[in-house]
Amino acid sequence: MKAMPWNWTCLLSHLLMVGMGSSTLLPRQSPPPSQKRSFVTFRGEPAESFNHLVVDERTGHIYVGAVNRIYKLSSDLKVLVTHQTGPDEDNPKCYPPRIVQTCNEPLTPTNNVNKMLLIDYKENRLIACGSLYQGICKLLRLEDLFKLGEPFHKKEHYLSGVNESGSVFGVIVSYNNLDDKLFIATAVDGKPEYFPTISSRKLTKNSEADGMFAYVFHDEFVASMIKIPSDTFTVIPDFDIYYVYGFSSGNFVYFLTLQPEMVSPPGSTTKEQVYTSKLVRLCKEDTAFNSYVEVPIGCERSGVEYRLLQAAYLSKAGAVLARTLGVRPEDDLLFTVFSKGQKRKMKSLDESALCIFILKQINDRIKERLQSCYRGEGTLDLAWLKVKDIPCSSALLTIDDNFCGLDMNAPLGVSEMVRGIPVFTEDRDRMTSVIAYVYKNHSLAFVGTKSGKLKKSQEKHLCFLLPPQDARWETQ
Repeated sequence: MKAMPWNWTCLLSHLLMVGMGSSTLLPRQSPPPSQKRSFVTFRGEPAESFNHLVVDERTGHIYVGAVNRIYKLSSDLKVLVTHQTGPDEDNPKCYPPRIVQTCNEPLTPTNNVNKMLLIDYKENRLIACGSLYQGICKLLRLEDLFKLGEPFHKKEHYLSGVNESGSVFGVIVSYNNLDDKLFIATAVDGKPEYFPTISSRKLTKNSEADGMFAYVFHDEFVASMIKIPSDTFTVIPDFDIYYVYGFSSGNFVYFLTLQPEMVSPPGSTTKEQVYTSKLVRLCKEDTAFNSYVEVPIGCERSGVEYRLLQAAYLSKAGAVLARTLGVRPEDDLLFTVFSKGQKRKMKSLDESALCIFILKQINDRIKERLQSCYRGEGTLDLAWLKVKDIPCSSALLTIDDNFCGLDMNAPLGVSEMVRGIPVFTEDRDRMTSVIAYVYKNHSLAFVGTKSGKLKKSQEKHLCFLLPPQDARWETQ
């Protein structure tokens, strides 16, 4: 990645930190009575946890995925409709498909944890995936949450055995005159024989169609999926790919992930397990998944490494920030949150950083890697496929920005980490979520923290020093 010229620059921005860990938002410090603001709140059933939330951008209606329930709320958080999803008789040792394969394990009342909530705008329906029965999905009508379909007859209808909220991430690729596609990424919990970690599925207009959620392409040798090889688990027994965020941009679909990896510390002859944050890219039209490329990402400020991805959000640069970064206002930026280090996935350190990635720079790095591999340079370099020693094969062809791979040199890994631009660091209250958007040419970021409290900083002039590899933001 080419370094940008050194340049001191200032921009007018807002930084608002919003805690999203609880149903009620409270000010950090109570203002004088004359300045008090009331917050609209919604509380579910006692002891009920909320897992996901999506907002219909056309109506402002809010859909909340919870344990055993899906809620539809008005924009002022009044309950409009409730749909119950559980509990139901189940056992985590029962494997799909239940309609074909009888389960001999004892069934007990089991909660249904919402794992994914996605609006299918073209067909006016909600895709709600839960933890019951190894992870099947319902299709609900947006208007009244009436169940339009619940495919469960085939093995591919079962998405993931992980019962954790957030273990599934989906991206819809929409077409004008064709059925849409759903890219699904999921943790597999040591069961690669049952679940692909990434796949593309048919999203048919008819919610009860036999082909709903079927693989876009599947024959005896090739399918629209990536599976983790079983022998990977002999090296890392608890190996899994955890998907933090997903989006589409241009001709590609992207997922941001956390993956365990065995590395040898400097001066050591033994290996230890760390976690690496990686961006995964696939072409939208790639039915054989020959375009799979992953690249490590991270952030560093003042010699401190932030490598454990917590959250991410895609936004545009906006005119002011675009001038600072040397990009176009309509260019895509990734706003990301990392915690310090790379060893403690489940117990991340409180030190965290908000960082920005220019998506075009990541794509340029991927193109360089593709070009070098198709010149026969290096190896495929994907640790989780145990193929680090497989050399790249040479082929005479032109690789442009939209190259989607061949049935060679795939899947492919990038070894060098792409570093983001550090914007803000927090040492005590770990940042856990982020959204961003452009308002009157300015790029605004909203960050949620571990404490769940509302934090707000007033409008400030923020200055940082380029190049991105050594960005420093200071308040004036």
